[in-house]
Amino acid sequence: MLLAAGVGSRLEPLTSQIPKPLVPIANVPVMEHILRLLKAHGITEVCANLHYLPEKITEYFGTGEKLEMKLTFRYEEKLSGDAGGVRAMKEFLKDDTFLVVMGDLLTDADLTAIIREHKEKKALASIAIKKVDDVTRFGIVVQDKNGFITGFQEKPKVEDALSDLASTGIYVLEPEVFDHIPETGEFGFGRQLFPQLVEKGLPVLGVEMAKGTYWSDVGAIPQYLEANFDALKGNVKLQIDTASANSKTPAHARFFGEDLDIDTAAKCIGLLMTGKNCRIGPKTLLTGYVILGDNCVIEESAALADCVVWNNSTIGKNCQLNNTVIASNTAVEPNSTLDRAALVAPQPVVKNLASNGVK
Repeated sequence: MLLAAGVGSRLEPLTSQIPKPLVPIANVPVMEHILRLLKAHGITEVCANLHYLPEKITEYFGTGEKLEMKLTFRYEEKLSGDAGGVRAMKEFLKDDTFLVVMGDLLTDADLTAIIREHKEKKALASIAIKKVDDVTRFGIVVQDKNGFITGFQEKPKVEDALSDLASTGIYVLEPEVFDHIPETGEFGFGRQLFPQLVEKGLPVLGVEMAKGTYWSDVGAIPQYLEANFDALKGNVKLQIDTASANSKTPAHARFFGEDLDIDTAAKCIGLLMTGKNCRIGPKTLLTGYVILGDNCVIEESAALADCVVWNNSTIGKNCQLNNTVIASNTAVEPNSTLDRAALVAPQPVVKNLASNGVK
């Protein structure tokens, strides 16, 4: 099951027009990366709960034919916590061991190995865990010598942390776990279900991801940018081939789409990814890591450093953009300067005009 119902408030304003699972990483929705990873590990039947802008997700994925998977969606009118969301899909999950994955993760985790360890140690619930540098951002787990979890800390101070192993939002669960989830009301994994299972003395296992595994929570804009750049650098093994050949591509480019029109006076220093039908004008300067979606235009003398530009957007002449995300269908005015920003096209305002007696 994918948890795809969140509003994505930490990604605002980017999520003002699309739901978080459709936010692109290297020009592919983050949820599609997760689905392709699941498929690579033999998991082809997936259900997901939806809440915020659900129609955009169902329109994009349909029933999964494009990915040769079977997808089932359920709309939650009122959010009931992540464990509550799983409870809503009980009829699809109650017959066998099942996997739960947060919908805003980018990872190349060995899901097969995680599931295997869960079964070998006969756990009721297993949490995939990973060593992190900053414990203050995550839920931290404490284990015994056999890997079973004895306690939790929610975003502890560095000096108070009892381990550096964080929950990654990937869980393996047995159907019996539903016996410990109340039938109604809001209920969460991290603050309620897992601590209660541990308190009852039930086997909750922590399965550490293999060394070198990539994992990132892309729920906030700085992490979102970093995940895009990591994908461009090849730090995460994606289940999708984004590279193609094009004689017009600069020597430093790594991934590029069809029909790229790049001026000979444009300069690229670093790694560049483009979608289809992009145009990069004269005297433009692209440095660091730059990702352009489909149908993007970078006009004359614009400079972009470490930027992600979504589909159908235009960067005007002489713009200076640094560490910035430009959402789809956005026109950045000429001579604009943006640093560590996120820009979304304004939505049309509907005004109710006085009729003045006219019918």
